[in-house]
Amino acid sequence: MMRVLLFGRLGDVAGWRERVLEAPPVDLAALRAGLSAEDPRLGEALDGPGVQAAVDQVLVRGSMSLHGVAEVAFLPPMSGG
Repeated sequence: MMRVLLFGRLGDVAGWRERVLEAPPVDLAALRAGLSAEDPRLGEALDGPGVQAAVDQVLVRGSMSLHGVAEVAFLPPMSGG
């Protein structure tokens, strides 16, 4: 079981902020692909510039295995002033 979290506008686009997957995908790329196939608007938002993924609260780049992972969070770009 794995929790998927969407922060900021990503959650607004998807209409949800947290979801539990009983059968997690094998890797981060497959998770992104599955979310994109389910909701193309979310997929477009996830592919946007500056969107980051955190796996068990560690920022990651690219794809990685999700074996044994408890949580994946997608973070939109930060803005500041």
